[in-house]
Order: sequence, then C-alpha cells, then structure tokens
Amino acid sequence: MIIYPKRINKSNYKENLKNPKTFYGLDTNIKFCKKCTYSNQKPTSEKEYKHKRDTKKNTLLFDHEGICYACRILEKKEKIDWDYRKHQLKKLCDKFRSRNGNYDCLVPGSGGKDSFYAAYKLKYEFGMNPLTVTWSPHLYTDWGWKNFNSWIGAGFANYLLTPNGKTHRILTRLALEKLFHPFQPFMLGQQHFPPRAAIQLFKIPLVFYGDMNAEFGSPDDYNDPSRNSKFFSTKKKSDILIAGTPLEELVRKYEVSIQDLLPFMPLQNSELKNSVLHVHYLGYYLKWHPQECYYFAADKGGFQASPERTAGTYSKYNSIDDKLDDFHYYTTYIKFGIGRATYDSAQEIRNKEINREEGIALVKKFDGEFPERFSKEIFDYLSINKKKFPKAYKNFEQPIMDLKYFNLLSDKFRSPHIWKFCKNKWKLRKTVWN
Repeated sequence: MIIYPKRINKSNYKENLKNPKTFYGLDTNIKFCKKCTYSNQKPTSEKEYKHKRDTKKNTLLFDHEGICYACRILEKKEKIDWDYRKHQLKKLCDKFRSRNGNYDCLVPGSGGKDSFYAAYKLKYEFGMNPLTVTWSPHLYTDWGWKNFNSWIGAGFANYLLTPNGKTHRILTRLALEKLFHPFQPFMLGQQHFPPRAAIQLFKIPLVFYGDMNAEFGSPDDYNDPSRNSKFFSTKKKSDILIAGTPLEELVRKYEVSIQDLLPFMPLQNSELKNSVLHVHYLGYYLKWHPQECYYFAADKGGFQASPERTAGTYSKYNSIDDKLDDFHYYTTYIKFGIGRATYDSAQEIRNKEINREEGIALVKKFDGEFPERFSKEIFDYLSINKKKFPKAYKNFEQPIMDLKYFNLLSDKFRSPHIWKFCKNKWKLRKTVWN
C-alpha cells in the first residue's frame, strides 16, 4: 500500500543544525564549480533500472582546483582534431551504409533540436538512410508535437512507440512516490527501446545518439565513441526495477503485463551478445553545440522554440516536447538543490554563450520555480482513479494526486544537508550565489 505522505519532522531541518542527515549518499560538503553553476550534488548517468529510494548516487567529480569534470571535458573538446573525427565518421558510415535502400542506422529522438541535427547530418551530409525512432512523451506540448511532425516532414521516416497509456501512468505515479522521479519511466523508454528496436524490430546494426554523457559530467571515456552497454542491457531480468519496483510486483499488484513492460526494460546481455549492434555518440565525431543545433534545426526543418520560457528556467528550446519535463526538473531541485536553470546555465557557460556571473544571476532568479502551467493536467495524469484502474487504485491510500499531496511528498525527499526550514520557508543551506 502506498501511504498518504505524513508531515516530516522539521526539527531535522533547523537552520544551525550540526551534521544534518544526508540522503542518497551525497557528499555532505556542498561545493560549486568555479567555472560553471553545477554543484557536487549533481548525479551522473547510471543504470536507471537499478534505482531504489536508498540507492547511493554517483555524483559529479571536482578536481583539486575546484573545477567540475564537465568543464574539464569542454577544455579537452577545444583541443580535438575535429577534421580527423569527421573522417572517422565517414569511414564508419562507409562500412554500414546500405547499398539497396534499406535503413542503415537508427536515430532516437523526439524531433527536438539535437535529434533533428543528428538525423539531418547523417542523411544529407554522410549519405546514410536513417530510421528515426521516438519514444512518446507522457503528454505532448503543442509545440513539441509540431516539431515532431516538422522533423518527419523534413524527409525522415519515423517509428513512434507510444507505450500502453495505463501502464505508463501507473509507472509514472509509482516513480514519483518511490523515487520522486516522475520522468524515470520515460527515461527508461528512451534508453532501452532504441537498441531493442534496432535488434528485434528492424535488424539495423548501427544506432546514433547525439551529445555524449561526458559533456554533462558523467565519467564516461570521452575518447570512446561507443555508448556503454550497461545503460541498456543487464545480465538478469530479476535485477530490473521499474519505478523502484520489481517486475513481479508490478504484474501482481498493478494490473500491468510483462509484454507492456518490455519496451521499458533493458536488453538481456545474451540478446546483445548474439547481435552485431553498435551504439555510438554522434557527438564524438562532430563538435556538438546545443545552440547551434537549435539554429540549424530552425533553418533546415522549421523547428520552433516554445512560445514561452520553460518553468524554472529562462530558456525556450531545450526539452520542450513533454509537459512533464517541468516537474522532472522541479524534483531534481527538491532532491539535489539543482533546478533547470542550473542545468541550462552550466551548459551555456561551458559553451561560452553566457559568463558565470550571468549564469549565477539566472539560477538565483529562476531555479526552483514551481511548474504551475501544466500542473492541473499533470495531477490528473498522476491520479489513479477507480474507473480506469479498478485493481491498481486499491494500492494507494489516496489514489488522487493534488497539490497538497505533492507538496507533502516533496518534503519527504528533501535532504537535510541541502535544505533548512526557517521563518516558515524552505531555503537552500548553500547556494551558488553566496
């Protein structure tokens, strides 16, 4: 039974508390990068299908000069021989290019700026015949749906997988309750379905993702173009957790089937071993610049930015296709003290679009803003009502999600070493601006 969230003991969040408790195995000594706005509380990429509430997070590394790994990677990026990398890409494409018109590579994406750039470059510059593959958002924004169709209209075939809607809703609610990570089921689909589709549906040997995880601080090998298979495969099915819940429990208690869970699941190592799949980052071969991708997609395909800035930040063109995106970044702010303006500003500082002082000012102004604009629709989506979910709803003490419930749940996931409660308000103990 998922119990209605109780009020937390706010004495654990006193302003001058010595040695406050730390959640998620985070570093107790909060530090900020001296070049960008990231803190050492930022999680790095890991196996999503392993996550539970008490999973220890691997976080962004800092060097002895107080500079984060993401910033150091960008310094290395400036010294790369990009002409040689482009030559390597040409050789790779020559090896896999179809001679009979079949699809020869698969490009995952939503039709956003990055996936448009990747597919367009591969088709029109390198002579490949890509099949684009999309994992459907929870709730499309109007502009996200228009951009998706503009992508296809620019000359691309697309396979759109929309998972079972009831299953997706149940998993999203459980991911919120157990992990405070409502975006996790979507991320599982994004990570796991494209390699599965390449092997099992289309027999396509080559998959291209866009920018590399290392550029965001994950300790991947920046000199390796391949995506580590640990992100999309596992040894045993029994190791898999979706929304922090074992598969058997999902089937038994929440009226979902293994077949409907399959697209969310990583491949078995044995399935991968018996294939000839190669999963690469296009950002290894081409110098990736997010804002230039935006201008490119707008020019070549009519990509449109959101008509309004995204909640919690100042930008209008990053991750704008799913209404639940706003809540995802709000939950990272609650858990790690890192909101969407931090993510956006850190990246733009590294790419020399803004300086650190400007980034800090933007974080101070926008980080942690509650995502009001789609909240009613999202709370409806997260509600597990009796009519649609006659079995699953019994597992929730309060099946209906509302603002009061969400706020009580938020407080359960605030780490005392990050947050303090004073003068009847939640405040960060340390900020990038002081």
